[in-house]
Amino acid sequence: MSGPAKGTFRSLANFNYRIWAVGAIVSNVGTWMQRTAQDWVVLTQLTHNNATAMGVVMALQFAPQILLLPWTGFAADHLDRRKLLLATQGAMGLLALGLGLLTVAGLVQLWHVYVFAFLLGCTTAFDAPARQTFVSDLVGEADLSNAVALNSTSFNVARMIGPAVAGALIASVGSGWVFLINAASFAAVLASLGLLRPGELHKDRARRSGGGLADGFAYVWKRPDLKTILMMLLLIGTFGLNFPIFISTMSVSVFHAGAGEYGLLTSTMAIGSVIGALLAARREQPRLAFLLAGAAILGLGFGLAAITPNYWLFGLALVVIGVSAQTMTTSTISLVQLSTEPAMRGRVMAILLAVTLGGTALGAPVVGWVADDVGPRWALVVGAAAGFGAAVVGVCYLAIYRRLRVRVEAGRLRFDFDDGKAGQA
Repeated sequence: MSGPAKGTFRSLANFNYRIWAVGAIVSNVGTWMQRTAQDWVVLTQLTHNNATAMGVVMALQFAPQILLLPWTGFAADHLDRRKLLLATQGAMGLLALGLGLLTVAGLVQLWHVYVFAFLLGCTTAFDAPARQTFVSDLVGEADLSNAVALNSTSFNVARMIGPAVAGALIASVGSGWVFLINAASFAAVLASLGLLRPGELHKDRARRSGGGLADGFAYVWKRPDLKTILMMLLLIGTFGLNFPIFISTMSVSVFHAGAGEYGLLTSTMAIGSVIGALLAARREQPRLAFLLAGAAILGLGFGLAAITPNYWLFGLALVVIGVSAQTMTTSTISLVQLSTEPAMRGRVMAILLAVTLGGTALGAPVVGWVADDVGPRWALVVGAAAGFGAAVVGVCYLAIYRRLRVRVEAGRLRFDFDDGKAGQA
């Protein structure tokens, strides 16, 4: 008999994961097409390059992660995740259809986009923790870290393809058709959910135990490592993950580029994200040190992007940002799921997503205001400060709970810290 599958793509040996991955990448391409078209509509058609309006759209889309937090994690822990995803993915497809019909008919207004963004945010609030924790149902504990990384790879491959395709379609047939194509793409993920073999899912009965959100917060409060990760994500999510604002304002206001060039920049950043996700898939176990390094390099990438003199060098800086941001987010999701008890996994992931995306909801209007009133380059400086600040938080945790030591060896700085269970790390 052959041993367990090894390598970067080992999770694809699992039938259920393979089917899920095929449906997910088709849907993800459509999702990135819609995001690009929505940003372009708001920035160039419904306003006059108003980054604050884009910030409001992002806030409305991400705020439900906080508003609905008492129910979203509970649902992921107690309901059948496959059935929950069938409902949320179907609802997201209908919302894309509605916005597409309004846009094609020439009736869309800014307040329509606001309403659809909020409704999509409400649906995503239930979808995201269920989708993230559903991975453990598909592959089990042994390949969980690898499957999470491959999910991120799929998401970012779609980010490479979707915006570039959307830019071409916006220029040729208009944004409304991009929304309609996204609506159709949800058929793929719904079909994949229907084709799964329920008997082969790794369902853990422990996760259906009682308890609500308060238990999730109490669990996190006792874990210094989880509190550190959440603080790092709060900084990054609030001021660093506002990529649509950063890229669109630099593209339109600084480099005076069109829809095609804007889509290409978003795809360029996705190249870095794919590299980061594949690197994470090769690792057997995620570590907190990866988060710290990712945050520091993210700050450096934003700093480089803020001073780039032209479009192409800005694109190269986005690759650095993509690698570092993906290293941090993928390592975070894997580390949190693997170090959290199965019964608490949905609630802890809901808290994590609420902190990250809820922070983006709070920070997006601020970053948009900075881009409008001070300049897009200064908005990138805000992102750089967030990355470096998150790295400092990680260093403080290592110093307090892991006895961080810095030494010089052969003319190079070396960092040592304990790998034990101090602080439940």
